[in-house]
Amino acid sequence: MCLIVFAWQILPSIPLVAAANRDEFYARKSAPAQWWEDFPAIYAGRDLEAGGTWMGIRKDEQDFTRNRFAAITNFRAPRFLESRESSRGKLVSDFLESSLCPQEYIALIRKDAHRFNGFNLLVGKGSTLIWFSNCGYGHPRNGKPLPPGIYGLSNALLDDPWPKVIRTRAQFASLLGQGAPNEAYFEMLSCTMPAPESQLPDTGFGMDVEKALSCVRIDLPDYGTRASTLVKLFHDRQPFFDERIYY
Repeated sequence: MCLIVFAWQILPSIPLVAAANRDEFYARKSAPAQWWEDFPAIYAGRDLEAGGTWMGIRKDEQDFTRNRFAAITNFRAPRFLESRESSRGKLVSDFLESSLCPQEYIALIRKDAHRFNGFNLLVGKGSTLIWFSNCGYGHPRNGKPLPPGIYGLSNALLDDPWPKVIRTRAQFASLLGQGAPNEAYFEMLSCTMPAPESQLPDTGFGMDVEKALSCVRIDLPDYGTRASTLVKLFHDRQPFFDERIYY
């Protein structure tokens, strides 16, 4: 998952709205979002190589405020791309399967976060949504419940001003204000326009690669946006989860 824009506790009846693109190598085998046979309350895609997922929800039939949400992006910098023994997608699936509240879960994984390549993790339940990154220990919001707001997350820290984060977060806020239909969010996530070179971050991969990766929807020969997803958590009904598969 490489781009997530989300509104937390902005709309009275919809505490969370999240729109996201999953970017991955086409060769990495995965299953589309579905109810998991081994954990029927979880709805998510699945990494068929390591068993985790990049974004998912867990419904609660008795209390809608106990529905869970989790998602992850990788942190893009060469020093955080070493070969580690643990799959980042397990951080998402383990939270969805657990009975821990977000604060307890972050406390649990914090001590072993060095075992993973660089990541940004979102975990939420009820009135709490937490962003945690093993690359951002100096960030004031790292590992703490987020206040209400509209946020953007790509392959840097929360709200870092990468061009596609700035552009998509602004479009997302506009769509929320308009009460736009769901299809408008998928149109937003389908933009293939790269950012100007003068605005590109330098993450150590060269300007040609940086430019290709600056698109909201990435389309490279062996790597790109595999799926777009829209998630809504409600106070009074079960979650909404819609996924569009491209590869």
